[in-house]
Amino acid sequence: MANVPYPHVMTIAGSDSGAGAGIQADLKTFSALRTYGATVLTAVTAQNTREVSAIAEVPEEVVIAQIDGVIEDIGAAAVKTGMLSSRRIIVNVVDRLEAWGVPHLVVDPVMVSKSGVSLLSRDAVDSLRNELLPLATVVTPNIPEAEVLANRKIQGNDDVELVARIIHEQGPKFVVIKGGHLKGSPVDLVFDGESLHRLEAQRVDTTNTHGTGCTFSAAITAFLAHGLDPLESIRLAKLYVTNALAHSFAIGAGISPVHHFAPLPQEILDRLGVPAR
Repeated sequence: MANVPYPHVMTIAGSDSGAGAGIQADLKTFSALRTYGATVLTAVTAQNTREVSAIAEVPEEVVIAQIDGVIEDIGAAAVKTGMLSSRRIIVNVVDRLEAWGVPHLVVDPVMVSKSGVSLLSRDAVDSLRNELLPLATVVTPNIPEAEVLANRKIQGNDDVELVARIIHEQGPKFVVIKGGHLKGSPVDLVFDGESLHRLEAQRVDTTNTHGTGCTFSAAITAFLAHGLDPLESIRLAKLYVTNALAHSFAIGAGISPVHHFAPLPQEILDRLGVPAR
């Protein structure tokens, strides 16, 4: 890999001043997984491990200019979206992504912060569902987000399967419903329109979970940019997040983030072509 340029990726998301989630988590993940990450800022948040105290949306013309500026010069083998706080932001992001025809789009449908603050306006949900999801290679809702997208409650595994099928009908090629909110092992359900895949992992006993969703979707984006297929990218992203949780440590007095720069598992190093030391 030393003589091979890193693939270029881009995140379209909000800023987390505590650096555990948002574009900060995305950039850490991109760097850890040997990609060059560019950013499009959609909102600025004032937050730490305990709370989100303020949110300021970036003007839509500035969002547009960021997307155009990055892609026309640097390009992006894969793009992810995170916090898209309003309908107008989503509409403009969709317009620019369609215009540029990015190869892969990973949608993390960010709706609520870990501290319970809403990060997506109510009128934006329909735009996310009807306009952004049809462009997605992968969409990565957690259980509450999946319930909103499908307009259906999840009470057990049968509901998860049905909701995955409903969301797939909205346009994404792969739907990943993250199982971290359910009891037991954190099993993620992946549906590709034909087959259901269950990705299992041991639950890590830690409260340092801030930014797990951002990190997971960013890792999928990085692996797609490296040329891996979507299912393998999702599987390795889950491995990366589990490893980052297992090596996490406390940062502040609230919900601390995962450890993005923990030593990578050998399987990931092998897939990235990193030579053994």
